[in-house]
Amino acid sequence: MRWSKPLRVHLGVLVVASLLCTSMPIIWMAFRQGSDAAVNSGVQQMRGMSLRLIEGYRSTLQGGTEAIALASTLPQLASPPPEDMTAKQEVFLEVLRNVPEATSIYTGYPDGSYLQVINAARRDVRQTLAAPDEAAFAIRTIAERQSADVLSTLRFLDSKARPIGERDIEDVSFDPRQRPWYQSAVQDGVPVSVGPYVTGTLKVPTLTIAAPMKGDGRVVVGINIHLQTISRLLDARGISPHARAYIIDGGGQLVAHSDPDIMSRIIAIWSRTSGAFVMTTNGFDTSVETVVRLRRDPAFANGGVARLDLDGESYLVQIAPVSISGLFKGSTAAIVVPLEDLVAEANRLLVRNLLMAGAFVLAGVAASVVLSRMVSRSLYRLADEARRIGDLDVGEKTLSHSWISEINTLASALSASRHAIGQFALYVPREVVRRIVSPEGRAVVKAKRQDVSVLFTDIRDFTTISELNSPEDVVDTLSAYFELLNTIAESHGGTVVQYLGDSIFVMWNAPVPDVRHAENGCRCALAMKAAIDGLNAENGKNRRPALVTRFGLHTGPAVVGSFGAISRQQYTAMGDTINVASRLEGLNKEYDTSILVSAAIHDAVGDRFECRPLGLVQVKGRAEKVDLWELVGESGK
Repeated sequence: MRWSKPLRVHLGVLVVASLLCTSMPIIWMAFRQGSDAAVNSGVQQMRGMSLRLIEGYRSTLQGGTEAIALASTLPQLASPPPEDMTAKQEVFLEVLRNVPEATSIYTGYPDGSYLQVINAARRDVRQTLAAPDEAAFAIRTIAERQSADVLSTLRFLDSKARPIGERDIEDVSFDPRQRPWYQSAVQDGVPVSVGPYVTGTLKVPTLTIAAPMKGDGRVVVGINIHLQTISRLLDARGISPHARAYIIDGGGQLVAHSDPDIMSRIIAIWSRTSGAFVMTTNGFDTSVETVVRLRRDPAFANGGVARLDLDGESYLVQIAPVSISGLFKGSTAAIVVPLEDLVAEANRLLVRNLLMAGAFVLAGVAASVVLSRMVSRSLYRLADEARRIGDLDVGEKTLSHSWISEINTLASALSASRHAIGQFALYVPREVVRRIVSPEGRAVVKAKRQDVSVLFTDIRDFTTISELNSPEDVVDTLSAYFELLNTIAESHGGTVVQYLGDSIFVMWNAPVPDVRHAENGCRCALAMKAAIDGLNAENGKNRRPALVTRFGLHTGPAVVGSFGAISRQQYTAMGDTINVASRLEGLNKEYDTSILVSAAIHDAVGDRFECRPLGLVQVKGRAEKVDLWELVGESGK
């Protein structure tokens, strides 16, 4: 018949029609779904980066809070200057070295005496103080206020705390007792946050954390963080070029902003005034009033992402509270990102990919007309076989045959894949750890109570190390560190149960019995510390960061075994023993020690190790106090 055509024509026409009828809606749907995926991806990227930004801000305030908490317990700060000046100076210098974001730390006394150590590393600070260029610290002292001759001096130290200059200050009108931080701390009797307000010495706007001394609530220790420092911590350009971040306080007042121009205007206003200027500063950023309203909504107040329109543009906004240890109550951090910044690159890539896909579709249409007759039947068989493999139907099948050698090669490859997947499926276990399996081949599945010794480690200031070094250097350094600790733990009969970020959790007497588990734990901790010292020496030669490690070791009963879902188990230990060991590691920060052990460890190892008593200490989250010891080394007996 005249309308009759060869199969290749019919099949070609059918393929072309099918491709055209299906590809157009698919391309349109792909574009829509791709746009949505780009937005969702941008939201996830913003959420992750903004949370890290907020965490950096919190970490800075937390560092100041912890420093003040520690300083308020030190007896050498209780007496007014000029008593114990050397001890006071050493304490304050150490705090500034460990909290580099702090502008100054100081103590005010009920007799009007005052001692302040200022970080003079910044040029503008040195200019304000008329300090020498080589000055790293400045010490302001007001003493003997009750006498006729008031002692008021300003001394300058270099980076090694060596004196390089001193001058008297004739103006002694500054009285710490009149400052807001002193009055708030004395009135409340607890650590307080104050600010922003203008400092008395540097005349700059600042946030302050202050706390009364333990035993004498009229002596107050405080630490200042310049608003300019807060602004640098809020740099949001890593999210997008036009992203911005800022802090508003409990009253809805704009405190700090990532935009240098806006921050300069805020600081300029604070430098001229000390009163309320909410409407003035909030007007610097049109999104502030919207954020103030959003934080009243529970859906967004604790990290939720909102989408809003401002000045004709769409933005994503994330807000989160930044209260630290009960301080700065009501303060909120906000990250505002233009939606276009997040999806622009994704849209460009999507359009490019769609154009490429369209070109491939056209090429496929042309090729299908030529090749459809030769390959259609065999390809259908191979496609069916590929679907079977995708469905894990890996039973042996008869090998497809075609007079086209490439089809035969593909059929052979699919057959080999089917065989490989079938064999692989036979030997993949669910998730089994070598030490969990007994010699008889039975997995430990039931948790049981038994005595264990537990060691927790943690790297001091790892967040700072990660910030100051490239990710590649951090990964290389941490890999060598973990390899070293893992080897030492296994050589001392311990089992590394978990890697927790930069920390490890090691256990003795489970799953392998060990009658000397407490002793082996002590030796392992000492060996790890010595090995890390050697590693740090090597890191120093290679310009890698030093990894100062803290250890917590405890022994006692715990429930040990496999925990989790039916399809996924994890071998670990739970109980008070585990919690105490973890808390002991954290206490090293307060006692400036490396290895802390419990009385249970001390009693178990007897006189085989040298330990220094530190007394009873209250552990967070635990009602009963813990008798604390520092593990110094093995006994020479």
